[in-house]
Amino acid sequence: MTYVWLKAVHVIAVISWMAGLLYLLRLYVYHAQETSTEVMERLQVMERRLLRAITTPAAVLAVAIGLTMLVLNPSLLAQPYMIAKLVLVAGMLTMHGFAIHWRKQLIANPRFKSHRFFRVMNEVPTLLMIGIVIFIIVRPFARP
Repeated sequence: MTYVWLKAVHVIAVISWMAGLLYLLRLYVYHAQETSTEVMERLQVMERRLLRAITTPAAVLAVAIGLTMLVLNPSLLAQPYMIAKLVLVAGMLTMHGFAIHWRKQLIANPRFKSHRFFRVMNEVPTLLMIGIVIFIIVRPFARP
């Protein structure tokens, strides 16, 4: 597979990861404010399927291909914009880990956090994504 194809699949995986993470956190908003047991059970199924079938596999693929591209082009690690981007990716992975943890907490206690908390947390991946895109497309601080 050529480097350009790796980049294409990487971008597709990142888009899938982001879509899954944003939708998952939105489901948590609904879960945290729901009072019906039947609806909460349906939300739990949706959350589990989204996490296991889309969000986590897409994250694994995005990271694996990203690491592969870095191995194929290690000079990128000398660029400050790439280091900054990788810090934001670590933040995205942390949010993903929190999302997994929060799902377990919501199942045990649907009121452990408010729906407002999840509304705010739903914005964090968006902010991280904006930073990642700027660092990769604009490449501030790039060295010749």
